[in-house]
Amino acid sequence: MSADIVIVGVNHRTAPVDVREQLALANGKLDDAYRDLIDPGPLQEAVVVSTCNRVEVVAYADDPQAAAERIVDFLATQNGLPRERFDAHLYRYRGREAVQHLFRVAASLDSMVIGEPQILGQLKEFYARAATVGAVRTVLHRCFHKSFSVAKRIRTETGIAAKAVSVSSAAVELARNIFDRLEDKTAMLIGAGEMSELAARHLLASGIGTMIVTNRTFDRAVELAREFRGTPVPYEHFPRYLPMADIVIGSTAAPTHVLTPALINEALHERKQRPMFLVDVSVPRAFDPAINKIDNVYLYDIDDLADVSEDNLAERQREAAKAELIVEAEVNSFWHWLSGLDVVPTIVALREKVETIRRRELDKTFSTMKDLSPRQREGLEALTAAIVNKILHAPIKHLKRHDPQSESFVIDAARQLFDLEEPEDKESK
Repeated sequence: MSADIVIVGVNHRTAPVDVREQLALANGKLDDAYRDLIDPGPLQEAVVVSTCNRVEVVAYADDPQAAAERIVDFLATQNGLPRERFDAHLYRYRGREAVQHLFRVAASLDSMVIGEPQILGQLKEFYARAATVGAVRTVLHRCFHKSFSVAKRIRTETGIAAKAVSVSSAAVELARNIFDRLEDKTAMLIGAGEMSELAARHLLASGIGTMIVTNRTFDRAVELAREFRGTPVPYEHFPRYLPMADIVIGSTAAPTHVLTPALINEALHERKQRPMFLVDVSVPRAFDPAINKIDNVYLYDIDDLADVSEDNLAERQREAAKAELIVEAEVNSFWHWLSGLDVVPTIVALREKVETIRRRELDKTFSTMKDLSPRQREGLEALTAAIVNKILHAPIKHLKRHDPQSESFVIDAARQLFDLEEPEDKESK
């Protein structure tokens, strides 16, 4: 069984948010998680991706089937879940399919809202984390960097970004649908990460009247509030400001619900039952789903945003079709490179074997023709080297250009025809 790229995971299409939030891996635990995932085990390389919309592991392994099983076990043990709780929601990709999936993810073709820019930055961060702990080597290094360049090419050569709507902007668009105008409304951001920053930009662009920002790290809340003309609030005091908020957007990694029915009921009482619009883009969810049962409260989680802002859907899909063609071409390019990795040892072994034969026969000739001048010796050296290169040209050219589907057959045939040692046999001597 030859080495291959494997991807196992869930996303917003295959698993509901309650499954995704149970599988989510906290950033602070990733270093230890990599040790559990790779050592010991069948995975040579791995990158863990955990966002609000997807949790997946990209791996390179000598035994792809064993690697896929190891990833499933890893997801279960890291989160204390029985496999049957999420197994039916998993997708498993291998080989070209896996490469295509990664390229599509980087280009936001697999996102909830096609064309959104956040996923590329997130992928770069997860790749960097894996590289820092030594979980990335030749194959995934090349694969991820190729995915980044594919995403850049698609954004340059298509209009997919121009018509895109991010999850954060979709939340603001939904607020516009509920409130006639935002100029006299107050928004509260709970959490000051990338998603909150994007939401703040869209709120400001939509003319929001007042913005309140709270975060567990108060300095970060101050920083975000200063940038977007908002008011920072210490995290422990945010409940007292809730009655002022018409719109509340949560983007936090809190392990428990930060908004509960009790808090919302108190806020509504002080607001004299004026409606509140809540958007929870956190995974795990930061707002208790039971809040949705309260009158005059509109609660949406990240899965609900899939139906928002579809005005540009047809145009985005046309641009996505162009992007898919780019992805296919880039997958072919990467696959040609990856296939070449398996061919290289065979080409090297073939050259070494023929060169050994040439050298041995030349030495025999020189030992019996002692009267040859240095110039004559050089001539024979050049002649035999040219003959060897001519003989090797066709088989090496064929090895480099073989169909990836017949890769194993071609390499094995070459090794048998030329009686070449397997790489591991050579290393053991």
